[in-house]
Amino acid sequence: MNWLTSLPSPSGGSLDVGPLQLNAYGLMIALGAIAGTWLMGRRLEARGTGTRDDASAIAMIAVPAGVVGARLYHVITDWERFDGRLLDTVKIWKGGLGIWGGVAVGVVVGVLVAKRRGVGVANALTAVAPALPLAQAIGRWGNWFNQELFGRATTLPWGLEIDERHLPSGYEVGTLFHPTFLYESLGNVVLCLLLLQLDRKGSLKPGRLFLFYTAGYTLLRFFVEGLRIDPAKDAGGLRLNQWTSIVVFTISVSWILVAQRRATLRQVPQGQPE
Repeated sequence: MNWLTSLPSPSGGSLDVGPLQLNAYGLMIALGAIAGTWLMGRRLEARGTGTRDDASAIAMIAVPAGVVGARLYHVITDWERFDGRLLDTVKIWKGGLGIWGGVAVGVVVGVLVAKRRGVGVANALTAVAPALPLAQAIGRWGNWFNQELFGRATTLPWGLEIDERHLPSGYEVGTLFHPTFLYESLGNVVLCLLLLQLDRKGSLKPGRLFLFYTAGYTLLRFFVEGLRIDPAKDAGGLRLNQWTSIVVFTISVSWILVAQRRATLRQVPQGQPE
């Protein structure tokens, strides 16, 4: 396939660095975690609410916890793939991390560590909000190396090539697919930049920025998820992760609106019309 009319996939899921052979999926996750930790540390220091050492200490515990949570979410929601094959549940290098479990467990553990180090929950959430989509943007490239989680067939010039070994049944060799990993990666970069810009305005209370992250990411994920063709639980014409996106988005936006409404009411002098 001509690279000018398609997006090629890598020939393998590993990268050779000198004498070392690294699993590309794990490497992308690790690079994403490093980038996210770096940005969080810079933000803590810039706001005077913590240090880069605090960010590193938080990441040392929160990132592994997040990986465990992400794997548990994937295993629980796709248990039929592991029933009778328990050893496969720990083969993370082959892919299979659910972002919802990762964010939920990683953030909870992270804020507990942050609180213990004196950073404060709200300050930690504000610092990590743009760092999470940055980490996700890099980590998504692991799906490219694994040739997994792509979208429907397409004739667009950036359609993704998939080799015969990873080709879904029912599709001819040479079929191109939507590169959903790329859509989500680019979307997360944009989300990261928007959150940084929003934070620069200085009008949000500590911790509020995290709600804008959850609202922004779930909006992005809803549409990207709708393109994917990998097996997934569904109901009412929507995939499980789309329903999860709807729930999290609704909670996030409602929380933002209620908080802004309360802030507006507090600013109105007593006895004066709103």
